[in-house]
Amino acid sequence: MPAVAQWELRARFAHALSAMYGKEVPAYTTLVEVTQQVNATVLAERGSGAERLGSIERVSAERHGAIRVGTADELRQVGQIFAAMGMHPVGFYDLRDTGPAPVPVVSTAFRPVSADELARNPFRVFTSVLAVDDRRFFSTELSEQLESFLRRRTLFSAELLELAARAEALGELPEPVAARFLQLATDSFALSAEPVDRAWYRTLEQVSSVAADIGGVASTHINHLTPRVLDIDALYTGMQHRGLEMIDAIQGPPRWDGPEVLLRQTSFRALAEPRLMRNPDGSVEPGTLRVRFGEVEARGIALSRRGRDLADKASSTASQRAIEDGVEDPGERQRLAAQTWSQLFPATERQLLLDGLGHFSFDAVARTDRTAPPRQLAGLIEGGWLEATPIVYEDFLPRSAAGIFRSNLSGHGTTDPAERGSQRDAGWLAAALERDVHASEDLYERQQSDSLDRALSVLGLDAAELVD
Repeated sequence: MPAVAQWELRARFAHALSAMYGKEVPAYTTLVEVTQQVNATVLAERGSGAERLGSIERVSAERHGAIRVGTADELRQVGQIFAAMGMHPVGFYDLRDTGPAPVPVVSTAFRPVSADELARNPFRVFTSVLAVDDRRFFSTELSEQLESFLRRRTLFSAELLELAARAEALGELPEPVAARFLQLATDSFALSAEPVDRAWYRTLEQVSSVAADIGGVASTHINHLTPRVLDIDALYTGMQHRGLEMIDAIQGPPRWDGPEVLLRQTSFRALAEPRLMRNPDGSVEPGTLRVRFGEVEARGIALSRRGRDLADKASSTASQRAIEDGVEDPGERQRLAAQTWSQLFPATERQLLLDGLGHFSFDAVARTDRTAPPRQLAGLIEGGWLEATPIVYEDFLPRSAAGIFRSNLSGHGTTDPAERGSQRDAGWLAAALERDVHASEDLYERQQSDSLDRALSVLGLDAAELVD
C-alpha cells in the first residue's frame, strides 16, 4: 500500500483548501487568474531572471493561508494538525500594538523549515489566537463570557487529531488514511452554514471585527488564501481593472530600483458574504458578514538582523517624512518611501551580500585552473569561486499583517489604553503549543552557514580560515 509523505500531504492540503476557498469566495478565483496572467507576462519579459527567487513552478503553486482561533487549546490542536504535514511554528507576531487600530491577537506561522521541504512545497499558514484576557480589549465580564463560549465549542474532531498525531509520528500516512485525514482537515476550515448569534457577534464586533470573527461563531474557517505574484504593482492595477476594490496601498517595502527584499502584500477588500443570523427571539434570517478577503504577496530576499534593522529604519524614516510633509496620498507616500530606501539601502544584490545585510546560499563553481582560492568571501565571489543565490524570505512582517487586517475591518473597535495588557511572547506561544517555536533569523543564518561550509569544503577551505 503506497504511503503519502508529509510534504505531499501538505501539497494536497493546500490544493484542497484553494479549491474550497475558490467556491466560497469566487473573487479569490479571479485573484488567482490575474496572478497567473501577471506571472506569465513577467516570465516572458524577464526570462530566467524572473525565477531568481524561485522557479515559476514553485511560485505558481505557492500559497499561504490564514486562520484564527480563540484559545491556547485550539492553538495546540492546530499545531498538531499542521505538524502532520511537516509544518512547524516559526516566529512570534504581536498585532496588539501595531498602529491606530490594534488587533487583539498574537500570531505565528506554520511552515516547513528546511530548504528541501520548502522546495517541495512551501505552503504556510499564518495563525492568530485571540488574547481573551487582555483587559485593554475585553472587560472582565466580557472576557468571562467569551471564555465560556469558546470552551463550549469543538473545532477539530478526535479522529482528525488522532490521524494528525499518527502522521507526525510516522512521517507519512497510507493512502486511504491520508485521504481521510485530508478530508477532515479541509472540512474543519470550511465556512459553516450554522446561524450566527447576531447580538453576541455585534457585542464582540464593538471590540474588534477580528474578535467577532474568532469568538462570535462556533467554528473556524480560512480567512484568506494568498497566491504569490512576480509583480505585485501590476497585479494591483489588474485587479482594479477587473472591478475589485483593493485596499489603499501595498504593504511592506516600496517598489524601488534596488533588490526586492522581505515581503510586499496587498488584498482586495473583504466582501459581504451571506450568512444566516439568529435573532434574540430565536428567529433566523439572512444577513451578511464582511470578514474574508483575498490577499496576494510578492516575496524578496531574506535580510540579516542588520538588514532588518536598516529596513525598519528606512520604513520609519519614510513614514516620518510623510507626516512632516503632510503627504497622505498612498501613491505619493510610496514614491517618498522609494526615495528614502534609495538613500539608505544598497542598490544592488551584490552589495547587499557584501555588506552582510541579506542572506544567501552558496555553491562552489567548478574551475579548471590550478590557482589557489582567495581566503576572503568577497574575493571568492568576485573571482568566480563561489556562486551566491539569494534566500527567499519565507515569513511575515507584523506591521504589514496588521495593516492588511486593519484595511479589511468594518470598524476601528474600542480599546482602553489605561488597562493592562496580558503577557504574550514567544515563550507563552511555545508553552501553549507544547512545541518549540523557531526564530526565523536563526533558520536563515543556519541555511546560509551550512551552504557556505559545504561550498568551502569543495574548495578545500574552512569558514574559520576566511578573513575580512
